[in-house]
Amino acid sequence: MPAAEPNRHRPDLHAPFRPRRTRVVALALALVMTTGVVVFLLVSPPSFGRGDEVAFSLLGLFVVVGLWRQASVRAVPSEKGLVVRNLVLGRDLEWAEIVSVRLGDRPWVQLDLSDGDTLAVMGIQRSDGERSRHEATRLATLVELHSRRPLS
Repeated sequence: MPAAEPNRHRPDLHAPFRPRRTRVVALALALVMTTGVVVFLLVSPPSFGRGDEVAFSLLGLFVVVGLWRQASVRAVPSEKGLVVRNLVLGRDLEWAEIVSVRLGDRPWVQLDLSDGDTLAVMGIQRSDGERSRHEATRLATLVELHSRRPLS
């Protein structure tokens, strides 16, 4: 067996964490919303003024941006740590900051951090079923792998 064989799956281990179902639904809804706004503006009644059209367009844009943010949640592991991008906020963590990984009753994975805080990782969502458990295990494996201290 070649020396590189044990690390053959390493790139998969460090692949980004992204939800599947939520992403598909959010992108589909964004497409429907965009199409709906355009169609409505094309066939809007004459009683709608320019201000109404602008307000309706801005509302549609606001909804589409929110859906786009939902579709873009992720967690990206590297050798140094984990970059978590949630719906509103993101955070860069070093591996040493992550104490444990939990997929409890919440809709997404939670990280217990060394400062006593918790952080949701919306990139791994329970709605993905068995895949979410596999991804939570993969993240816990990464935490374990990068938290090992070399023996002196």
